[in-house]
Amino acid sequence: MESVADAIESLGKLADSKPVATLAARFNAEGFELALVGGPVRDAFLGRAVTDLDFATNASPDDIMRIVKPISDAQWDIGRDFGTIAARIDGETVEITTYRADSYDGATRKPVVAFGDSLEKDLERRDFSVNAMALRLPERVLVDPWNGVEHLLSKTLTTPGSPEVSFGDDPLRMMRAARFTSQLGFTVSPDTVRAMTELAPRIEIVSVERVSDELTKLLKTDDPVPGIRLLVETGLAEQVLPEIPALKLEVDEHAHHKDVYEHSLTVLRQAIDLEKSRPGIEGPDLVLRIAALLHDIGKPSTRKIERGGVVTFHHHDVVGAKLATKRLRALRFDKETITSVARLVELHLRFFGYTEGAWTDSAVRRYVRDAGDQLERLHIITRADVTTRNVRKADRLAFAYDDLEDRIAAIAEAEGIAAVRPDLDGEQIMAILGLKPSRDVGEAYSFLLELRLDEGPLDAHEAEKRLRAWWSERQTNEG
Repeated sequence: MESVADAIESLGKLADSKPVATLAARFNAEGFELALVGGPVRDAFLGRAVTDLDFATNASPDDIMRIVKPISDAQWDIGRDFGTIAARIDGETVEITTYRADSYDGATRKPVVAFGDSLEKDLERRDFSVNAMALRLPERVLVDPWNGVEHLLSKTLTTPGSPEVSFGDDPLRMMRAARFTSQLGFTVSPDTVRAMTELAPRIEIVSVERVSDELTKLLKTDDPVPGIRLLVETGLAEQVLPEIPALKLEVDEHAHHKDVYEHSLTVLRQAIDLEKSRPGIEGPDLVLRIAALLHDIGKPSTRKIERGGVVTFHHHDVVGAKLATKRLRALRFDKETITSVARLVELHLRFFGYTEGAWTDSAVRRYVRDAGDQLERLHIITRADVTTRNVRKADRLAFAYDDLEDRIAAIAEAEGIAAVRPDLDGEQIMAILGLKPSRDVGEAYSFLLELRLDEGPLDAHEAEKRLRAWWSERQTNEG
């Protein structure tokens, strides 16, 4: 926020926008209060783009629906039980909610829904003071009972009233605090951090889906690292993503980093930087960012101290892929995300063999085959995984990967290895060998695929000749 004057000007422009002005005039004519609340007011003050229009009113859900119908081309009452009606006005989707005065039993996250009659009381139940501001319409009066403007100016995140009460009502707010540190660049107040630390175990009463959604929002911010640090420091990560704080126990095998935890955060940041500059990636890329964060989670369970005190983490890539799969399943991520992340974790070390000796074209083809549709993400993860302070070594690795990508491009242009397939398909195999669909067809397909990877493309005549020879030898051996 550059200045209060600039913020007020931004709020004025928001109030003048057609959907806001239309709603304000309509509710005023009907004798009801209306206020723009929460995120839109905060973002207008910060000079951020306002993407959601949320309003609060003393009108009941039935009255809200009656009022918006004549001025909207669509309405949704899916949130009616919680007092929320949504509508599309002048091409913008808006949500209007009756003032709330919910209470919580302390055992579950589900509130006892109760409607209120005061804007100030409604603001009191919101998560943070910077979200507990409202602009009364059409009067354009700022309502800020919890000093949200002051906290915006100081970039401080704190709760209206006691943080213990706020987080006790909805423990997910603790994770939201972590997300806002990354999203807005704010610092959480010491009292709020203490409450988060004390109440971290309470996150267990929140549904897995809500936790997963909040993690996703954090990872999609421009810089998720401050938020991740806060989750780790308060003990929340131990509850929802324990593999990350576990990395603090491990020293990198090359002793280039304080610990694998710091290395992983650096890799995440470097992956995000590359995400913005590489072709074929539309950020924020959740799969890429999860894989970058989790790529070394197999290290704690594979750590060994060898002769001479050398620390090794053999096969941490394979172990890490299994751990990533298990954690993401527990967090209810979708199957495609889980499979993609696990594949990237499993393959993230593959390139380092390239620097130890020249790869054959066959090895390059297999690298592409194994990466499949994750190849571009694998390029990014592999490059981001270089965090050494040794400039000469970093340059050598970068040049080596440049060379690998050039070879992939050259072979792809010559052979079309973007989608490596045998030179004969299943139908052709069955016709040539006189087979019906069976395991034999699959084994023949695998033979031709290995041939394709080893030697590159063959013409149909040569492929058939090699297939018949393989089949004949197989029949002889089995006989």
